[in-house]
Amino acid sequence: MALFVQKFGGSSVADPERIRAVADRVVATRRAGNDVVVVVSAMGKTTDDLVRLAHEVSSMPADREMDMLLTAGERISIALLCMAIIEAGEPAVSFTGDQAGILTDTTHTKAKILDVRADRLRDAIAAGSVAVVAGFQGVTTGDDITTLGRGGSDTTAVALAAALDADACEIYTDVTGVFSADPRVVSDARRQDRVSYDEMLEMAATGGRVLALRSVEFARNHAVRVHVRSSFTDEPGTWVVSDEELEVEGMEQAVISGVTHDTSEAKVTIARVPDRPGVAARTFRALADEAVNVDMIVQNVSTEGHTDISFTVPHSDLARTLKVMEGHVAELGAAGLTSDAGVGRVSIVGAGMRSNPGVAATMFETLAAEGINIEMISTSTIRVSCVVKESDVERAVVALHAAFGLGEG
Repeated sequence: MALFVQKFGGSSVADPERIRAVADRVVATRRAGNDVVVVVSAMGKTTDDLVRLAHEVSSMPADREMDMLLTAGERISIALLCMAIIEAGEPAVSFTGDQAGILTDTTHTKAKILDVRADRLRDAIAAGSVAVVAGFQGVTTGDDITTLGRGGSDTTAVALAAALDADACEIYTDVTGVFSADPRVVSDARRQDRVSYDEMLEMAATGGRVLALRSVEFARNHAVRVHVRSSFTDEPGTWVVSDEELEVEGMEQAVISGVTHDTSEAKVTIARVPDRPGVAARTFRALADEAVNVDMIVQNVSTEGHTDISFTVPHSDLARTLKVMEGHVAELGAAGLTSDAGVGRVSIVGAGMRSNPGVAATMFETLAAEGINIEMISTSTIRVSCVVKESDVERAVVALHAAFGLGEG
């Protein structure tokens, strides 16, 4: 008997009809002779509605109370889904994040999972029930409710799959898998049969919205096989697996697996920073202490003992970043601070670029031919990212997708 952890996102449980459809899928998996643990998100736009309510009563809602508020959405989903599964003829029991044994650190709204004590889930499975768990949430050792940040239900599902030694973690979403680019931007984007953990990590980090970054990190670290599938069809999706599994299957790594984009970040520049040891450390420690997630960082060549430092942060962290940096700039003796929310990032990702020279050159030549100016560049062994004007992002994605021959056929 196999054990599957199945995760369904907000669009999959957006209304009673879809909840019943999810229940039918879960029941079918159970009646095929498998044990099932289900992780669900809040219905539809429930989380957005709760966030809006919070800001209608408070200009700056307390993080602890935001966590308490937002976890209500998933609690509604688990209860309704259990009712639907029971109605369909199979026993089911719902669990909040804390009841499921998901222990986190104390960082409200962005908590990280420290441990999963899944004894109650194991007992439910042993009793023949479907365990339905609220995604996105956990509890601290001090019994405070926490949330895992956007996309946290993916992380919940993978963490449970690791703790329960599940045969696979199935992530059901509103797309049929991982594509070579966003199908809404590129009409001939191609669905991938397999991608490696490392490729998926880079895609998730650079704007691929299919899986949350932390869920992929968890999957890689604990060797959880992840299957990204559509909630609305039975067609196979995309498997996210190790490089070793790809090699066993005899699959050759493509030079480029996909083109991703992200318009949710802003660029911040500190002008004429004194070029001396410790300045960068002090700057980014101040941001880290405020839980600001800094992504790309570029420091210009020093001129007359001064340099400019540019970096990107999520739009949601921009106000906090500027508040921290405004006081910090004076301490550093820098000339000033500027920000630009009208930027976006376009990236190419592929494990095959490790052994294929000229990939970055092709990317830069393609953007130049489109008249797109590059403001920042960041690379890894399997990724090249460029920050460009937000208005140029989609045109860049289409051009790069064509330049690397990623389309169907």
